Order: sequence, then structure tokens, then C-alpha cells
Amino acid sequence: MADTPSPSSAPGTRRYVPIADHGLIGDLRTVALVGTDGTIDWYCCPSFDSPSVFAAVLDAEKGGCFELAAADEAARTKQFYFPDTNVLITRFFTEDGVGEVQDFMPVCGDDGEAERHRLIRRTVCVRGTVRFRARVAPRFGYGADPHTVRVQGHLALFESAGSALALTATAPLETEGPDVRADFKLTEGESAVFALDQVGGEVAPRRCARAEADEQFAATVAYWRRWIAQSRYRGRWREMVHRSALTLKLLTYAPTGAIVAAPTTSLPERIGGERNWDYRYVWVRDAAFAVYALLRLGFTGEAAAFMRFLTRHISPGDGRATGPLQIMYGIDGRTDLPERELTHLEGHQGSAPVRVGNAAADQLQLDIYGALIDSIYLYDKWAEPISSAQWDDVCALVDWVCEHWDQPDEGVWETRGGRRNFLYSRLMCWVAVERAVRLANRRGLPADLPRWQRGRDAIYRRIMDRGWSERRGAFVQYEGGAVLDAAVLMMPLAKFIAPTDPKWLSTLDALTEDLVSDSLVYRYDPRTSPDGLRGEEGTFSICSFWYVEALTRAGRLDEARLAFEKMLTYANHLGLFAEEIGRTGEQQGNFPQAFTHLSLISAAYNLDRALG
Repeated sequence: MADTPSPSSAPGTRRYVPIADHGLIGDLRTVALVGTDGTIDWYCCPSFDSPSVFAAVLDAEKGGCFELAAADEAARTKQFYFPDTNVLITRFFTEDGVGEVQDFMPVCGDDGEAERHRLIRRTVCVRGTVRFRARVAPRFGYGADPHTVRVQGHLALFESAGSALALTATAPLETEGPDVRADFKLTEGESAVFALDQVGGEVAPRRCARAEADEQFAATVAYWRRWIAQSRYRGRWREMVHRSALTLKLLTYAPTGAIVAAPTTSLPERIGGERNWDYRYVWVRDAAFAVYALLRLGFTGEAAAFMRFLTRHISPGDGRATGPLQIMYGIDGRTDLPERELTHLEGHQGSAPVRVGNAAADQLQLDIYGALIDSIYLYDKWAEPISSAQWDDVCALVDWVCEHWDQPDEGVWETRGGRRNFLYSRLMCWVAVERAVRLANRRGLPADLPRWQRGRDAIYRRIMDRGWSERRGAFVQYEGGAVLDAAVLMMPLAKFIAPTDPKWLSTLDALTEDLVSDSLVYRYDPRTSPDGLRGEEGTFSICSFWYVEALTRAGRLDEARLAFEKMLTYANHLGLFAEEIGRTGEQQGNFPQAFTHLSLISAAYNLDRALG
């Protein structure tokens, strides 16, 4: 649990808390980030990819926030999740007592209440007396759209041109410019409730009395505990694995089954750098890997929902020049994700630009086909047999891969420095064809097996002939190069090469020498492999967990376990990870990151099984 002083809540005095100093709540449609000081400084409504309402994490002055904290500026804070749930508790320790803020979003079905996207903040005094202060300062449209505010007793209505929010509270509210504030004191056993709703159309403002908040709290706790109880994992790292699973579930979009790469945009990979991207979309690769991790734990429902998303929204026959699939889609399946910069926002700790949309949607990344077809293969094996229509789609994808696998692409890391013949892209094309062959043989499904097998074998020979560097004694990033890339750690994980093959062990040693720093793994060195962007980045956490798995499969269990335990020390106080780890151990990049949590699950599962 975090133990930090609570910054001042006075307007204009609060700047930035570190990326890692946040917890996450959500309703399977959107999320909110809650700082260890009790401030919500990231919230998009009504969905993950909607314009933000609170974005102080990207601009302390213009972004907007929802502060709720002890009025005592010297208060210490601790933050934790209510056990086995995504209900977040922030505790405040003051001279006169102990209070807490319980943050959660009720998980509703497809009824009208789901459109409310209710965010409940229940404040409780658990010992002595505590004075609290609240300030609700929405800034609609990424801080660009003006709004009006009206207060009537315990109800405040914030209205902009395109959106409206209603705040109801059991404490008295008063306006402060475009904002609303409340100051109140609670004694032991007393509580106050703040509820924020999206309103408009058929959704009218509605009070949230203490009794209703109590009921919603109990229902939300019960929902998350029922869900995590489905997990089959009983290994050594149960708490971290289950927190990762609960986090992946928060990144799913219930109406379509989509899984976003991360719920934030433009949190920097390096403070002051330009590597700031919008991750609130469905990367085929990331979502497919997430399906693998959830299936591994026994969560077949999420895998089935993603399969439905594929069937409904992703057609392998849309005739795109870069392939039958885009590399990413909107949470509703849309393909148009134009990238633009929000120049009026300064970025997290001044790290501009702030981007929305993602131009990488137009890239060619051939590895996505392997990730996708592998997840379909595993779904068919571990959950339920795929349908004849789904098999037809798989056949179309594999036929395309057999025809196009040998062209250069932008690669898994979405470099903006031009296309190359990346080894990882070849590897995952091999996976696509190999898994389809397996599936056809196991199910007796119709397929052009002679063609697929020729394609599979040709890719294998190409990798072994051109992906190996005698000079480096390792498999390298791209054909004809000498640069190492942590993505090749997937070679034994994907069962392309035996984990004890001499060529692989030599590669593992070379990667350890060049890219590993005290168990942390860099993707590649941008100085020797220019990627079209300025600046450095941190170690990439999915690669660090891949490294654990590679060591595990090579039989180096002591090294694997130590590397895994070290990685866990870089999690935040709640067990959450961003995309990267900085030079001094700070979390960097969008937060929390599906890639990191799904790879943690896989590494823990396989290491636990190897340890016996």
C-alpha cells in the first residue's frame, strides 16, 4: 500500500503525481484513474475512447479533476483494493482521525442504467473525526469545450455542447466558478456519498442516497468476487496473477467484447519525450495475447466475447492494401482512427505532444496474424470448437499469409523509420500457418494443407537462413542486420525452436548481455536501430516477462525465479504496471498496460508449473 503525504487540494496548487501513484476503477465501458491523494485525474465518458472529462494527468491546470480528500494537508494516505475486487479504497490518516474514500463504478447489464456510467465516491470516517474537502472540476472535450454549472441543493448539473454530467451528494454543494466544491466533517461511523452520472436523453439526474450507495457497493464487490472465483490458478503468485486478471477484465468493453491495449493516451514513455501514443483501441495482437492469458486461467467468457467481436467487426475480406486486417480497431469495430495532436494540453509533466487517435492503424504488421490465429487455435482447444464460418475466416487469413509473408513491414514495435524484413514478423507468420495446420488436422477441417505446409516450411527456412547472424551468434532483429531485439524471445515460447537448442541458448546469452539490465529488458537499442523517433525509452515490461519465460523453458529456473521476483518489485502499490520501467524504477507509458499484465500471467503460470 502507498504511504504518502496528501498534496494540497487548493485550486492551482496540485501539479502531477507519478503515473504509478494511481489505482483503476471501471464499469467495463470506461475507467477512471484515482491518485493516491484521492484525486480522479483521468476519466473519459461514456467509453474508453471518448473525449476526457477529467485529464489532469495530461494537464494539471486545463485537464480537469475530481478531488476528494481529507482537508488536513499533512494527512498520510494509503491505497488498496477491497480484496478480490476492483473497488478502490484510499485512506487518510490525520491528527484527529482516520477516513477513507471508497471508489467504484457499478457494473450494469445492457439496461438503461449502464448508460448512466455511475461513478460512486463513498466517504467514511472510521476513527475520530475527519474534515473532508471536495472539488469537482470537469473539463469536457479534452479540456477544450466550455460548460455551465447549476447547483440546486445537493445536485449539480454540468452541461457542455456535447455532454452533460450530474453530481449528486449527501453533503451541501456550492459553486466556485465553473466548478463545484464541498467542505464537510464526519465523525466516527458517519459517511457521505458523491455520485457522478452521465445524463441526457432518457437518463435523468437521480439522487444517490447512502442506502443506495451501500447496496451498489455490496453488488459491485459481489460481481468482482464472482468473476475472479472462476480462476483456476492456485500457484505461488496468486495475488499478483489475480490482480492482473482483474485489470485485464477492466480493459474489456462489454458491449462488443473488445479489449483495449491501455485505458489512457499520451502518458510518456520518457518524461519530456515525444513517444506519447493513444492506446485506447483494440490492437489485434494485444487483444489476442490477452485472450491467451485469460483462457490460461479459465476465463472462457471473455475469450468468447472477443471471438464475437472478431466475427462481427473484423472481416478478412475488406481488400485493404496493407492486408486483410488492420492492426487495430476502435472498440466498436471502426477502422478510421485518425491521429491528431491536442496542442492546448501540456502533457504529463510537460511531455508533449498529447495525441488522440493512432496513425499506426495504417501500418503493415504481419505478426498480428500469428497472435490472432494462435488465440483462435487455443480457444478451439480450451473453450469451445469454432464455427464453420469462423474456420472460413481463418482459411482466408492463412491463404493471405502464405501469399504475403515475405514482404517487409513496420514490425511489432510500430517503428516509424521505414519497413524492414523483421524476424518477429516472419516468426508469427509461421505461427499463423502452423497453428492453422494443427487445427485442421485435429478437427478434420477442410484446408489446402499441401500449400499451407509448403508456406510454413518456407518461412522456417527463411528465418533459420537469414535471421541468424554468425557474427553475433544470435537471431537478430531483421534480415541482414546485426541488431538484437527482445521480440525474438518469443521463438521458444511460440514453439518455433527448442528452448535448449544451441542456437537459441546462444541468442539468449547475447540478449542477456546486450538488452538485459538487472532482469529488466529493453526492446532494442534505438541508437543502433533507428525507429524514426527522438529520445530514449525505458525497459519494456512485456519483454522482461518474456525473458522470465525463456529462462524457464531453458531450464534455468533459479535465474527465472529471481528475474520474476525482481520484476514484481517494480509494480506499483496495487500490483499495477505501466508499459515501461524507467532508469530509476519509475513506471512510464500508458497505464495500466494489458501487454504487461497478460505477460505476467503467462510467466507466472509457466514458471509455477516448471517449479512443481
